[in-house]
Amino acid sequence: MVARRFIPAQDRQRKYNPFTPLAELLLPYFPDLKKKLVGGQIQQSPIEFLERAVMSTIFLSIALIILTTMFFVRINATLLYIIPFIAVYPFLIFSFMMLYPDAYLKKRQREIDRDIVFAGRHLVIALRSGMPLFDSMVGVSSGHGEVSKEFNSIVEKVTIGTPLSQAIREVAQNNPSKSFVRLTMQIANALSSGADVASSLDAVLDQISKEQMIDLKEYGQKLTPMVMFFMIFGIIMPSLGVAFAIILFSLISGGKVGITSSILVLVFALIAVVQFLFLAMVENSRPNYVV
Repeated sequence: MVARRFIPAQDRQRKYNPFTPLAELLLPYFPDLKKKLVGGQIQQSPIEFLERAVMSTIFLSIALIILTTMFFVRINATLLYIIPFIAVYPFLIFSFMMLYPDAYLKKRQREIDRDIVFAGRHLVIALRSGMPLFDSMVGVSSGHGEVSKEFNSIVEKVTIGTPLSQAIREVAQNNPSKSFVRLTMQIANALSSGADVASSLDAVLDQISKEQMIDLKEYGQKLTPMVMFFMIFGIIMPSLGVAFAIILFSLISGGKVGITSSILVLVFALIAVVQFLFLAMVENSRPNYVV
């Protein structure tokens, strides 16, 4: 009698997916994917995420290749030019899909860093008023955004029987914010050594606050050259470029060839995209702190 291979309940419940073999083939090339998914609170396993990424890559690549083929047919170009796009489209789309966990991770990090100082001060005040550490964490587990969610995770682990120090280390292990990790590990180390938690937190919070002020000053120093870059490449050069192009075409062709309205619309659309990308870059580079 042949023994049956044990299949975990989670795997038995999953439906068959034709993209699973390819996802399993790609999984070893992304060893940090599981940690990124957990840190970004994306409720998917690495295999499930790769399955969706592969599926989206295939369908979007097919759609773009069809559109590119239609464009080449319309301009009477040889279809051999499509061959590079068949390789480029899947690579670019899959690379973009794999940036999703990093984007979620960065978003959570910014949201945690925004409230970490105020949440830490709240914790220190509660401790110095005589409240036990666990009760102080319960008080911080609401009202401070993503930081409160992390402290709530610690509270839930302790409630089901996990020792407080172990619960703190488990939550800090998958947290994307270095400031939060430093804060919570300071609490765990103080518990292990028997030191005063409030005094230890005060020192860490002062250091985090100073680092945030330095980040804000550095952002202010970078903002001036960024604005100059935007003025030159986003406003001055496009405006002068269109004007010089109109004059140049008029002089060369004697007024027979000019810039059509469709070209102007395309130029304006390109300028709008450049300005949007610049504003997005400025917004993403701005430190999101509450000080």
